[in-house]
Amino acid sequence: MPASRPGGEQEPSPLRSEPGALLEDVAVAVFGIDAEERVCYWGPGARALFGHPAEAVLSRPAADLFPPPSAGEPGGAARFVERARTLGYWRVRMPALHESGEVFDCGLRGFPLTGPTGAGIVLGLAARGADLDRVKTNLVFLDTLFKTCPIGLVMLDEDLRYVHLNQALADMDGISLTDHLGRPVDDIMLTSDGGEYQRMLRAVARGGLTVVGALVGLRTPGRPDLDQVRSVSFFPLSGAGDTRRGVGGLMVDVTDRERAILEASAARQRLALLDRAAARIGTTLDLDVTAHELVQAAVPDFADGCVVELVEWMDETEDFDPQLPLITRRIASGTVLDAPAADELLGSLERVVYPPGSSIHEMLSTGRPLSVPVDAEFLARTVAHPQRARLLLDSGFADILIAPLIARGTVQGLAIFGRSARRPAFATEDLRLAGELASRAALCLDNARLYGRIQDIALTLQRALLPSAPAAGPYVDIAHRYLPGGRVTEVGGDWYDAIDLPGGRVALVVGDVMGHGVLAAAAMGRLRITAKTLARHTSDDPAALLAELDDCAQEAGIEWATCLYLDYDPNTGSARIANAGHLPPLVRNPDGTVRALGEDLGIPLGVGGVDYRSITVDVPEGAVVALYTDGLVEARGQDIDTGVDTLRSRLAAPVDSLEEAADRILAELLPDGSATDDTVLILARVRRAPPGGRGPTR
Repeated sequence: MPASRPGGEQEPSPLRSEPGALLEDVAVAVFGIDAEERVCYWGPGARALFGHPAEAVLSRPAADLFPPPSAGEPGGAARFVERARTLGYWRVRMPALHESGEVFDCGLRGFPLTGPTGAGIVLGLAARGADLDRVKTNLVFLDTLFKTCPIGLVMLDEDLRYVHLNQALADMDGISLTDHLGRPVDDIMLTSDGGEYQRMLRAVARGGLTVVGALVGLRTPGRPDLDQVRSVSFFPLSGAGDTRRGVGGLMVDVTDRERAILEASAARQRLALLDRAAARIGTTLDLDVTAHELVQAAVPDFADGCVVELVEWMDETEDFDPQLPLITRRIASGTVLDAPAADELLGSLERVVYPPGSSIHEMLSTGRPLSVPVDAEFLARTVAHPQRARLLLDSGFADILIAPLIARGTVQGLAIFGRSARRPAFATEDLRLAGELASRAALCLDNARLYGRIQDIALTLQRALLPSAPAAGPYVDIAHRYLPGGRVTEVGGDWYDAIDLPGGRVALVVGDVMGHGVLAAAAMGRLRITAKTLARHTSDDPAALLAELDDCAQEAGIEWATCLYLDYDPNTGSARIANAGHLPPLVRNPDGTVRALGEDLGIPLGVGGVDYRSITVDVPEGAVVALYTDGLVEARGQDIDTGVDTLRSRLAAPVDSLEEAADRILAELLPDGSATDDTVLILARVRRAPPGGRGPTR
């Protein structure tokens, strides 16, 4: 700043105060004292500090700048000049006098100079002591901050090169302080974000952006094997005065925090997956459906592909022998990978053979899930056929996890999960999750397997107890159909029969025992055999037969069963009918009209104390009588009367062939080909015996 001299001339001052620095807000006075202890230089800062304009103080005694001394003591100006000349440089805190009369604490620096004319002067620098204390405190704070702060501090120039940093940041990087200086930031912070971090720093350096708490993933040359996550904040440096423009920043290593957050999030996702799997797997007792539910629960949330395979044991008691090949049957698969090889790999094979020493054998030997990379060793050990190995390489799967399906101490099969290289390889937590999924699925699969076995037993028993070719007699033609319920329901107690009776009569019987499974099938068989015996050896009154059958049901503990008994006599063209709670038969007259034979359903068997009654109806020559169970006409969400009306309309169509008509009616009333409950349908075309004689006796 310019200095005032006697006579009003201005010339450059040897010192100046720089705005933007720590001293920017400190009023620094620059003044000169000549050999006569008079003021010979007076800068603008001196006027700000002491309050005197230049014209009022130049050539005046410097003693006017200090308060009067005590008696016998040298004045402040004299002492200041003497010590500066003697010591060459003197720093002191002493009272100074403001133009207003205020005495203030002043920090002074003095040193002798030779003026332009060769005369010696003392140059003084002065500032208020409080301002100097504040600056000193700030400097100490900043110095301590850089030395002891656990947060990384950094200063970068406009070209994003390191200018200054603290030890904490050097330790984060694993590189010394001196090895940072002058190097570009991208030499140290190695990111894989496509240059986004560099673009952010350049935006800050241009002065228009401040960044607070941005997360950056990186590695450094000093720690090349350590993935780090840092929370970074940057702000532009003003470049006031001659200071550099650039970027200031703070960095905090939050790797552990972010890892904990990621692990917690992954744990929540695993728990959510298990919850969804628990709700999704085992909704039915169907083996194939359960296996597909496991695949759907795992793909794509847990894996990119999954297969479920059951082990083909020779015997359930057979022990696993790691020296023998393992044969499995693939029952479910699925993948989200779009490579053609992935679909072919998972879906084209049903029977799989794993050679001894395979990863499957290793997994079964320990009974614990196993994760293996898809590499040459895995292919050589586990994939027996070169073509399958090539498909696996081309499929996109990079990592395989194999989990055993163990239930009740028996290995049921295995679940294989696969991930592509786009996803992280299976970790320890994934092994535990796969074990939980497999354990849940194995129990459901075992339940389905046991249920299927019971179903097969019940179905075999039921078919053994039902007539394969019901007797019809010379005047009754019969077509019969029995359709077991779908796999989602157990075998029911539906039954039917056609019985030759004396005098050419034919009895048509249909019934349904309440309940499902082996017990229902056994009860059905007992009722059928009893009904057949009673029909041939007791009265020809159907009501009396149902009463006997009711007693039998009570003795056998059968609580509820329906039965319809129809006794057709070809000699009279009439039929006697007794009903124990069953749906009434329908008859199609030769003219195509359809009517029900008797509307009174009666009381089911097993109730006890019931008086059954019979009705007699005429059945025209050539009429078709239909007996059926509720599986044919009952559907969820539909009233049973609606189903009966539908059957009535289908029966009204021409019936040239009973067999074709039976197939047509089943196809139209059960269009999906699978009944939800057991279904019986009997179509009987009746004829009358020739006039003048009774039918043959048996």
